[in-house]
Amino acid sequence: MARTSTAGVELLERCHDQRLDELWLDHDLGEDDTIWPVAEVLERAAFDGRPFDVGVINIHSANPAGVAKMAQALRRWGYRVNIASNSPDVAYLDTPTATQ
Repeated sequence: MARTSTAGVELLERCHDQRLDELWLDHDLGEDDTIWPVAEVLERAAFDGRPFDVGVINIHSANPAGVAKMAQALRRWGYRVNIASNSPDVAYLDTPTATQ
């Protein structure tokens, strides 16, 4: 798990030669940081003819415009994208549960 775009880029670049069954991306990462630098790494790799081997990229965010733009960009490069916004399957680790 990476909580900043810089950490996400570093993690993704370390995994370039590995199969990723799922990649979960959240558009807004806090303050002025977004996931776009990670999306750009994915796009650049596809442009260079070496796309990441990702089964599905799940995008979840409370920012519908950001989600749509990111999904469009990644789909254009042949990545399989699932929009998971407002899905009950998406939860945040920092959110207390009923048992906490």
